[in-house]
Amino acid sequence: MPRPSGPRPEIDTSDLAATLRARGLRMTPQREQVLAAVRRLGHATPEQLADTVDGVDPVTVYRTLELLEELGFVRHAHLTHGAPSYRPAEDDHVHIVCHTCGAVVDAAPGLVDDLADQLRRRNGFVLDRSHFTVFGRCRDCTATPPPPTTEQSSAIGR
Repeated sequence: MPRPSGPRPEIDTSDLAATLRARGLRMTPQREQVLAAVRRLGHATPEQLADTVDGVDPVTVYRTLELLEELGFVRHAHLTHGAPSYRPAEDDHVHIVCHTCGAVVDAAPGLVDDLADQLRRRNGFVLDRSHFTVFGRCRDCTATPPPPTTEQSSAIGR
């Protein structure tokens, strides 16, 4: 779900440059452009990012996203059955996705605190909130009956 368009503040990439240098890597224009695009778009697939970054091929976008995630600058989540969606690491939230209309709502990570506490107490499991997505039907789609399935349509026609 892209953020609203309009004037954008200048992206500060000095932290990325310092982190790369500490690992013996260098800041490249491609790395800078991909990080800026993730910050600008909010939620974006690698394909969407490749479409917005001039002169950077899709393979470089994928490799850069992997590196940026490893370094802690971006996170990914699966919002559909397709490619993952990337967002800035500082943009901390969980996702609520409607199966019917595809709407994606960003919710405060505290929304799943009770679940996280129960999982930890009962199973010793630590929930990764950055990768947490809940699927269901949104308010608008719940208010309208779902379209009949193929089986229901066949039965109606008999």
